[in-house]
Amino acid sequence: MNSSNYLFSVIIPTYNRANEIEELLKSLALQTLSYDKFEIIIVDDGSTDNTKQVIKNIESETNRKVSFFKQDHNGPGEARNLGMSKAKGKYFVFIDSDCIADPNWLTVYKEVLKDKEVAGFGGPDRVLDSFLPVQKAIDYSMTSFITTGGIRGHSKKKISKYYPRSFNMGVRATIVDEIGGMGDLRHGQDIEFSHRVLSTGEPVIKVDDAIVYHKRRIGIKKFFKQVFNWGVARVNLYKIDKGMLELVHVLPSLATLVITLVLILSFFFPHIYLPLIGIGLMVLLSMAIHSIFKYKDFRVFFYVPIIVPIQVLGYGTGFLYAFMKRVILKKEGSTGFVKNYYK
Repeated sequence: MNSSNYLFSVIIPTYNRANEIEELLKSLALQTLSYDKFEIIIVDDGSTDNTKQVIKNIESETNRKVSFFKQDHNGPGEARNLGMSKAKGKYFVFIDSDCIADPNWLTVYKEVLKDKEVAGFGGPDRVLDSFLPVQKAIDYSMTSFITTGGIRGHSKKKISKYYPRSFNMGVRATIVDEIGGMGDLRHGQDIEFSHRVLSTGEPVIKVDDAIVYHKRRIGIKKFFKQVFNWGVARVNLYKIDKGMLELVHVLPSLATLVITLVLILSFFFPHIYLPLIGIGLMVLLSMAIHSIFKYKDFRVFFYVPIIVPIQVLGYGTGFLYAFMKRVILKKEGSTGFVKNYYK
């Protein structure tokens, strides 16, 4: 790797997100960490919008240099690899283009790392008060212990191994020299990369106060496609290394099968199974009520009972589809939604 005094190289893959990259770059310009401690690298994955012009405008407005590179539409993994090949920092830090960095994001990482030599690290994603109610509902579903909070590192009661995710993660440059860059999975390449970082045996830490604000997908249809593809990705990860599949990753699929069976049986034995459906609805109602207090936004109440089932059923059906194809039928890799995935 190139030598420099940079502590961090912030690497951002982007694809047709000119309207969002502006907010991210402005948040990086407001970092409390000194400018001479980090560089910004953006890799455009073949955008057809005005991403490059937006970056130039922000550079001029903030007086902050941005290293810009462009590639064909090869996916975020390849974009991050290109960014790492150009980076000069001791640590490579990844953030997604639909995120906003907290002003203390990099400073928090710096303070934690000054006394530790780690292979990798990551932090949580949250929402801002200004985000749309559907975005807050998605955040609730993603961070609740009942759904995936215990998997993604949001809950103190972790129910699986912590893997830093690409929306907010870092890795030491010398580790990349050792294990190589990200793989070619369209989805889940960050988990597979984190798995190899963890496999070095060096510490990988979670830094709770290193926060980014994640806007996520704002449409219910888009969210379903995303979680379906995550279910597919988990099976693809399993085929690479069985260590990347834990019992907790199978639970949404089991829930999907149970829910489907209960709904069918309720037509034939309503006196037995309708009460079970009622219990499920009460759980969703309690989560919706809790979300009001969490976000201090009554509008979230109407989205949570829709978003939570979509996450569970979307992931579950994606996992079952890929498991049937790749494990039972032993066919080649599966990608889930590809055509119109971003629409």
